[in-house]
Amino acid sequence: MAREIPDFHATVRTGTGKGAARHSRRTGNVPGIVYGGGSDPLPIDIPFNVLLKRLKEGRFLSTLLNLKVDGHDDVRVICRSVQRDVVKDLPTHVDFMRLHRTTRINLFIHVEFENEETAPGIKKGGVLVVVRPEVELNVVAGDIPEKIVVDLAGRDVGDVIHISDVTLPAGAKPTIDRDFVIANISAPSGLRGSDEETDEEIETEVIGESEE
Repeated sequence: MAREIPDFHATVRTGTGKGAARHSRRTGNVPGIVYGGGSDPLPIDIPFNVLLKRLKEGRFLSTLLNLKVDGHDDVRVICRSVQRDVVKDLPTHVDFMRLHRTTRINLFIHVEFENEETAPGIKKGGVLVVVRPEVELNVVAGDIPEKIVVDLAGRDVGDVIHISDVTLPAGAKPTIDRDFVIANISAPSGLRGSDEETDEEIETEVIGESEE
């Protein structure tokens, strides 16, 4: 299921450079820039409170937005960078990239697990170990999936769930070629000695990812 594309309002920022950016912040805005799509870069101002609320809602960097700026046609954009104050950790500048409906882009998509309460392994006391709460996919901008769903029905202790076990949204494909691990059902603490091979595979997966 594709996400609904929310509107995101901004105003044209007068002037460029550090002076204009400082003025923007003094007036309660966060300066930003919109680039790409075959058009000239557009400097914009975003109300600080509006941006902060969006950031707190999560997944801002993977949400397609319908940017509305007075005097300009609406355009679909995605945030590519949020610069923050190193002390206060508050946004100080935002970069947006224009997208066409057919543009392909790499995004991290949230993984959701269903039927956890009915999975045989969980009923036996096993624990769901999530290796990847998000998976980076190459998707079409006009059809960005809201989530990846992993069905745990029938999953038992020791089962390892790879990306190949998951039905991905239409048009989406992983950015990593190998068949990586998403999660596993770990044995209860009293039985983990018999599941060393599974633990070793998960450990290898996590270590391998830190090198990419």
